[in-house]
Amino acid sequence: MALPNVFSKEVSDKIIERINNLTPTTPAKWGKMNVAQMLAHCNVTYELSFENKHPKPSGFNKFILKLFVKKLVTNEVPYKKNSQTGPVFIIKDTKNFEAEKQRLVNYINKTQQMGESQFDNKEQLSFGVLTKTEWNNMFYKHLDHHLSQFGV
Repeated sequence: MALPNVFSKEVSDKIIERINNLTPTTPAKWGKMNVAQMLAHCNVTYELSFENKHPKPSGFNKFILKLFVKKLVTNEVPYKKNSQTGPVFIIKDTKNFEAEKQRLVNYINKTQQMGESQFDNKEQLSFGVLTKTEWNNMFYKHLDHHLSQFGV
């Protein structure tokens, strides 16, 4: 089962449409985050891809991430509800809904405009080099999981 291609305009536009259906008071169906925290949480995936904001995992931690976590993140199997979250993804502070929403939309558009060829065999901070399919699965699966969490 191939996941929808986030590098296509059609799929990116559908994801953005789902994001635009969120409001600052949209309740979660499960989990601890509010909607603004969820958007900030989703932005971390893109920060790890585009920004020099988070520290690169050290040798042993990167080995564990590549050996055990990479496959879970980049395969086509949906995440389970209330799955364990990596420390860098935990958002506890108050976030601005509109600002986080706009950041996420901008990242999705940037990813789509760059295209899959820019991601094929590109290094990811935690997992090393990923194929375009692994990048796609990582982006789509995470967004779909959390947008479903908030009923959109």
